[in-house]
Amino acid sequence: MQHFQLFIDGAWVEGADGQVMTSQNPATGESWATFACAAPGDVDRAVAAARRALSDPAWRDMTQTARGKLIHRLAELVEEHAESLGRTETTDSGKLLSETATQTRYIGDYYRYYAGLADKIEGSVLPIDKPDMHVFTRREPIGVVVAIVPWNAQMFLSATKLGPALAAGCTVVLKASEIAPAPMLEFARLIEAAGFPPGVVSVITGDAENCAIPLTRHPDVDRIAFTGGPETARHVVRNSAENFAVTTLELGGKSPILVFEDADLDAAANGLIAGNFGASGQSCVAGSRGLVQRPVFEDLIARIGDKASGIVVGDPLDAATHVGPLCTDAQIERIEATLAEAQGQAATVRFGGAPLDRPGNYMAPTLVECATPDTATLRVEMFGPVMSLLPFDTEDEAIALANDSPFGLGSGVFTRDVARAHRVSSRLKAGICWVNTYRMISPIASFGGLNQSGYGREAGIEAILDYTRTKTTWISISDAPMANPFVMR
Repeated sequence: MQHFQLFIDGAWVEGADGQVMTSQNPATGESWATFACAAPGDVDRAVAAARRALSDPAWRDMTQTARGKLIHRLAELVEEHAESLGRTETTDSGKLLSETATQTRYIGDYYRYYAGLADKIEGSVLPIDKPDMHVFTRREPIGVVVAIVPWNAQMFLSATKLGPALAAGCTVVLKASEIAPAPMLEFARLIEAAGFPPGVVSVITGDAENCAIPLTRHPDVDRIAFTGGPETARHVVRNSAENFAVTTLELGGKSPILVFEDADLDAAANGLIAGNFGASGQSCVAGSRGLVQRPVFEDLIARIGDKASGIVVGDPLDAATHVGPLCTDAQIERIEATLAEAQGQAATVRFGGAPLDRPGNYMAPTLVECATPDTATLRVEMFGPVMSLLPFDTEDEAIALANDSPFGLGSGVFTRDVARAHRVSSRLKAGICWVNTYRMISPIASFGGLNQSGYGREAGIEAILDYTRTKTTWISISDAPMANPFVMR
């Protein structure tokens, strides 16, 4: 089996307490790799290295243009190694190689985007109301950043954090999920090869007690960028009360996809399939609440069924596969329990509904027709290939159903009516809305949620500003002394 070490302060090391975990290949159920786990002492070393690197002239005095060139080099390396990184991610998490390799290659654009912004971070001269003063602002790196990413889209989600953090001049401790961390630990080799000074980026993994908790409450951490589930996020927020770190959260969702009777139904069927069966449903923006206007409800189900009949469930390394295994067997158990609850609420499983009888964590693509909006499959984030559809009658009803959720990350609208597209998308309580498409990303477009889907935004221009602090500098341009030192001007 392969073995992966931690990358701390520019060196490859085992965990301080010698703890090692084993990773299983979800496609076969067999153990394939081991990885070192960080102990509290490793967390201290990684954060201390980041704090030291922040004031080290090798990083502190590097020009913003030079930082951009370094991030450009990282982008090149990511693209060069996209196939091997994708294969490692597929083996460790079960995601399709066709997606992991393609997505990793595209991640190079995210690093290039922020490389280009590195020397565009500007301050301003203020038109101050005191003529004897010259006052200006500048944006400075916020400091030591903790970036925490889950297993399901780790190359993408690490780029949306590392890219702007490094461009802003911060230093980063990247914590990979203890579930399938291998690609992040392999990615650390590219950080090393790109030539970042030691300590600027460390990559670690480990369990909550020994790694995540001491990391998020560490007194030398200035910012936490977290992607994961709401329950874990609550712990992160509580921990950040110890260090007052600025925190952003990109969490889960139960995203609605609204299909109106005037929609292109083939496009809508493809959008629902992409939003539910793409990535085997293991996506924070999974469109797992399908709301369909009643006159086209049965027609759309038939179209989805026809398309789903051709879905190939199988080996994620095979280019012909559409749906691979789920990352953990716990996901299978959760889906089965939720489906059973939904059927007790008068829901009907139109196809699928059971694990496949083969080695690995395979779940058949499933469509559930729901009788009420309180059906379990419309409420529970299952992280698997389960689509739930509920009929509606009016536009206002559809919007009310869509917004009846504690989440607010993604949403989708399918309609040929341009006025309706603008009207409905503006009323949906979600950070992202796709119209007549679904599950699209770009480094230029920010994303994030509201309510239990978190707060803050990643990607786009505004994200880089979140990794800076504004400093205001006052310079007296008068030769006269202060008029009265006891009175604030």
